[in-house]
Amino acid sequence: MSGTAGRPAVLVLNTGSSSIKAGVFEAGKGDRPILSALAERLGTAEAHCSLRDPDGSKLDAPQPPEDSKFTDTKFTHEAMLAWLIPLLRQRSGVELVAAGHRIVHGGAHYSRAVAIDDSVVAALNQLIPMARTHQPYGLAAVEAVRKRWPELPQVACFDTAFHATISHLNRMVALSRPIIDKGVRRYGFHGLSYAWIASHLPDILGARAKGRVIVAHLGNGASLCGLIGCESRATSMGFSTLEGLMMGERPGTLDPGIVLFLLEELGMNLEEVRHLLFKESGLKGVSGLSNDMRTLLASESPFAKEAVALYIHRAVREIGAVAAEIGGLDALIFTAGIGEHAAPIRAGIVEGCSWLGAELDPAANAADATLISPPGAKVTAYVIPTNEEAVIARETRAALDLNP
Repeated sequence: MSGTAGRPAVLVLNTGSSSIKAGVFEAGKGDRPILSALAERLGTAEAHCSLRDPDGSKLDAPQPPEDSKFTDTKFTHEAMLAWLIPLLRQRSGVELVAAGHRIVHGGAHYSRAVAIDDSVVAALNQLIPMARTHQPYGLAAVEAVRKRWPELPQVACFDTAFHATISHLNRMVALSRPIIDKGVRRYGFHGLSYAWIASHLPDILGARAKGRVIVAHLGNGASLCGLIGCESRATSMGFSTLEGLMMGERPGTLDPGIVLFLLEELGMNLEEVRHLLFKESGLKGVSGLSNDMRTLLASESPFAKEAVALYIHRAVREIGAVAAEIGGLDALIFTAGIGEHAAPIRAGIVEGCSWLGAELDPAANAADATLISPPGAKVTAYVIPTNEEAVIARETRAALDLNP
């Protein structure tokens, strides 16, 4: 992508099933993007894009032309990227020297970010059965960039890689050896988010950063990570993104007998069960209203209130399990959309963890302060915003040796 007169920069792409988060970062260093973008509602006629400057302020942005395929209900990630990447280059005035991608699953082989070539693409495609609702979209972004800009170096940054440090026993599932040998084990996810938090713990927690810390990544997808010495030692998500916490649309840990009942007794087919587990469960399923915590907290519906109460209850239970795995708890960190902005959820979880020594400062919590525990608390609670895109930029620079 030579020919653009400007400073060298790294393009970061965090691609989901209906959205693309993108950022342009300095090629040498820095965690703040020169320019960032969010494309939403892909696959619908309402697909649109917003741009933000380094301070996070929204910028005026052209929208995909209404008379093009951008308004088609079959609108693809490739089409958006073909329009969005030149827009980012033009508006930021940079020369793109690399692209870094969030890839959800790296399997057992990839424990760090890697430069993408044909063999890497082939290996990551083999992992699609382990993450059907996530893996294809990250790979679609890789292929879209390769197709239009084949000379641009690309890097895969994995959500599973951060959990390479968990123990062998924490990885195991209690199935037969032939099944285990096919790669059925616990992997863990949200690793890019946890990597960001871990990198900032020493500055925020001081000496406590070396101790036993649980990070609660609470978004539409949600998980916990138990850290010791800023390294992953336990995680609530396992083989898939279904295990662990109750989520926006996913149930979290579920008795597998229920799945058999759905198939055998209720006559549901495989795709119906998959849709139920990934799109119609969790907050959305229990409330019958929404997967958006803001909507549920504002609702007077008894089912909405029950969904919120169950969400907190399940989080407290899972925190207890992770605390058992790491031998106790010194600090509890909240991050991601719900973790950063839903004060009532944080309050319920911290109060539910009082048996571990967690304490809450209600005023600090209501203000979304960084430290939300009173002085002298045995277990301190914090709110730390996550930044997956900055981690992708860091890992892309390292993988291609772009750092000065």
